[in-house]
Amino acid sequence: MKIRVISKETIKPSLVTPSQDQTYRFSLLDQLAPPFYVPVVLFYSAPEPDQDFDHVNIYEKLKTSLSECLSCFYPLAGQIKGDEHAVDLGQGAVFVKARVNARLAKLLANPELKLVQQLLPLDPYNIKCQNALVTAIQLNLFDCGGIGIGICISHKIADGATLSTFLSSWAAISRGANKLVAPYLDTTTLFPPREFQVPLPNNLIKKEKIVTKRFEFDTASLAALRTKAGNGSTSKSPTLVEAVTALICKSAMNARTEISGKGRSSTVISHAVNLRGRMNPPLPDHSFGNIWRFAIATIKEDVDDAELHVLADHLRTAIRKIDSDYVRKLQGEDGFHWACESIREVRELMYKGDVESYRFSSWVRLPFYENDFGWGKPVWACISSVPIKNAVILMSSRSGNGIEAWVTLDEQEMAKFQSDPLLLQFVSLHSMSPKI
Repeated sequence: MKIRVISKETIKPSLVTPSQDQTYRFSLLDQLAPPFYVPVVLFYSAPEPDQDFDHVNIYEKLKTSLSECLSCFYPLAGQIKGDEHAVDLGQGAVFVKARVNARLAKLLANPELKLVQQLLPLDPYNIKCQNALVTAIQLNLFDCGGIGIGICISHKIADGATLSTFLSSWAAISRGANKLVAPYLDTTTLFPPREFQVPLPNNLIKKEKIVTKRFEFDTASLAALRTKAGNGSTSKSPTLVEAVTALICKSAMNARTEISGKGRSSTVISHAVNLRGRMNPPLPDHSFGNIWRFAIATIKEDVDDAELHVLADHLRTAIRKIDSDYVRKLQGEDGFHWACESIREVRELMYKGDVESYRFSSWVRLPFYENDFGWGKPVWACISSVPIKNAVILMSSRSGNGIEAWVTLDEQEMAKFQSDPLLLQFVSLHSMSPKI
């Protein structure tokens, strides 16, 4: 598959940002966010002949609607300032047009993440925060008429939920919808920023032999997994996300133990939790920015041999602690120091040689598959390869009832992980080939 860039331009908001709003300040939670980009690629089949869409007018329609959308999401049309605490507005978003000399069906029949990554406008994990544009988009036009839209938004200003809200609004404008939801942009007031320098997490991306693979769980397997992870109890059943998280951790721990030939070490599980619905009163789903924190579950090496239901119980307990009281404490006078101390304690534990850590983010139920720009909904939505060992991203499958897990592990551990008998009880056999 060869990709040829045809054009690259900057798209600015259709309405000029008011002069008093030329800078958008980060919230405290933005400051604590990693300096990566949040990437996603949306794939679309070729428009039907009667839809009167070709690659030329699709290109023009996307540019025009993007310009209009950026007027509402104006922080996305900016550049991160040198102090990394704010965004200079009005710089625009990068928009790349590229030609792909391949058929979309062939790519999706056996998706290779290294090829998928080429459909993005930049490397989302190349750490460069200062003076970086917040938003970059690449329109990929396949020989067959299929389309891939690759989007990268800086994690310093947006989380997965914000990315989803932006895409929903952009798609609605493109297809001419009358009802639009403007983003709620007041999170800096809720979580005031602090004057401090956030060190770049260079330790997260190491030159290791790691690999990212995709695993899918269908409706039936999720129901069975949830029952098993709840140990047969209906009153303590974990959520589907908690059950999948526990299973992946269990199988990864099995793989690591088998390779090391030693007893099981202590394990730290961190899971990103959306704070919007946990606040009092709850924030709207369309609230803009990084509005999440990690729930931390520590599994000691001597805990009941880390059975599946034990892992699920520890994880559920950790997530339940992220409630309105937690958020209120985070917003308080000592919230910043408390958050930093929590991060420091977890890092100290994770950097011990005998402790393994796994990081989870869930995009389950985010409506990526509803993004119709005028010629139909996506046939597949995916992320790119993640160069962070033991990182896992969960997404809804195309049906909306299943879950896709993007798992990054050491190469040797991945070989053991994907053949783990417990995992194979629940993972779908067709999980490596999304259907169109």
